[in-house]
Amino acid sequence: MKYIKFVLFTSLAILFFSCTKLDEKLLESTTSVNSTGGGGGSLPALLKGVYSSMQTTYQDQGNIYALEEMTTDALIGPTRGPDWDDNGAWRVLHAHRWDGENVHIKDVFNQLLTTVFLATDYLRFDASSPAASEARYIRAFSNFLVLDGWNQVPYREPGESTLQPSKVRKGLEALDYIISELNAVLPLLPAGGGINKGKANRDGARVLLMKCYLNRGVYTNRTAPAFSPADMNQVITLADQIITSGTYTYSTNYFDNFAPANTIIGKENIWVQENVVGVSGSTGSTVRSRWHSGMHYNQNPGGWNGFTTLSDYYNKFEASDKRRGVAYVTPGAANPGNRVNVGFLIGQQYDFNTDAPLTDRSGAPLVFTPAVSLIEIGTNLERTGIRAYKYPIDYANDGSGNIDNDYVFFRLGDVLLMKAEAILRGGTATSAGSYGSTGLDIVNNLRVNRGASALGSLTLDNLIDERAREMYLESWRRQDLIRFGKFLQPFQEKTDVSDPKYLLFAIPNPQLAANPNLTRNPGY
Repeated sequence: MKYIKFVLFTSLAILFFSCTKLDEKLLESTTSVNSTGGGGGSLPALLKGVYSSMQTTYQDQGNIYALEEMTTDALIGPTRGPDWDDNGAWRVLHAHRWDGENVHIKDVFNQLLTTVFLATDYLRFDASSPAASEARYIRAFSNFLVLDGWNQVPYREPGESTLQPSKVRKGLEALDYIISELNAVLPLLPAGGGINKGKANRDGARVLLMKCYLNRGVYTNRTAPAFSPADMNQVITLADQIITSGTYTYSTNYFDNFAPANTIIGKENIWVQENVVGVSGSTGSTVRSRWHSGMHYNQNPGGWNGFTTLSDYYNKFEASDKRRGVAYVTPGAANPGNRVNVGFLIGQQYDFNTDAPLTDRSGAPLVFTPAVSLIEIGTNLERTGIRAYKYPIDYANDGSGNIDNDYVFFRLGDVLLMKAEAILRGGTATSAGSYGSTGLDIVNNLRVNRGASALGSLTLDNLIDERAREMYLESWRRQDLIRFGKFLQPFQEKTDVSDPKYLLFAIPNPQLAANPNLTRNPGY
């Protein structure tokens, strides 16, 4: 399997939020290197470092993706004989058995704080230019995910001494700070759309504000969220601003939003992280994990035979729903049998160049089965589980390790569903664009575009299922299930009701030791 650690970034995060003289000297040395961007002290190079620090955090299979999807009904990382055990780190995520030593939880906490550090460090040298607003936006986004996962957000001001431990914002204080930052920088950010999809932009700030207001009730009381009409109306107003801009519309094919060249052909994408082929210093390889982590070793272009979805999740889709999977045309694989090659792969698998039936490493037919367990044994352990990936394979560049699928943070489908949810939770219905005014109208407009049948009514239960279908494997499932009160419930391969402490991740033990302002989350 593939597992990447950025030791320097992790060390920076720990140093930034600790408090010794030795740490201060090392931090100053490291900051000096970062401030030059490795090439003459240019602010653009330093800002590029802020953006680049996010890549592994979001694109690699072991970080945000694992924490937000594998802890839910959408994804599982089964141990297959001797493969993918990793001391049980994947299993405990799905079973809700993690603690402050889980490697994935520790890594993501440190990676998010590394981005906060780099953005804050940038602001030491540039506090007021338009580029500074990008750094503040990225810092707010990282703070939001720390708040969402841990409810405690360490922070320092630009240039603040590291002799003292970093301060910590918690709960609604942290949320209010994030909202204030986003409102401050929004008018200073570049407009959305076009080449600005690849950088922090105004519409991206609007989407993040929508998520802040939509989840305020969660951050007030995670076990019993309540949603105020005022917050829901904020969500609706922001959604309408994005919709009426006319910048975004449905893509020709749902999977255009994730394909090679998706920033051009993905008409729904609002904010992405660009992965540029053929550019010196590009870091466009990590998102490959979204297909390699699930594909069998013998599939083209070769995989690690790890993650799968669950059959209960797969069965949420109608057969006609294009989001379930299609034969998607990308250069480098002729697919003469017109086989489903993106979405959910189930049943007999074929070579996408010759259409020859594939076998596993024992020579048995490579037939992906709906059944899968946390621990697989026996002769079929390579074949269990429906394989799910959302980014069509960049066959032309996969071998070079520098692919052209941009990673998608925000897009139109999410905006529409959040607006529908806000209306359903008590917000005032509005008409914007051609999507309808009621929550049901908006959801059905989306469903019909995706090839699914219209719903007769809209409830919280079928809306969370619609978010499952539209947003699968986009690293929002955990947040969604918590907001809808379903995260602790049993689901496939997690048979019990989880302890409410798992609504938050554990603060990693090394961070607790380094900063006395952090406290253990309840129950850990």
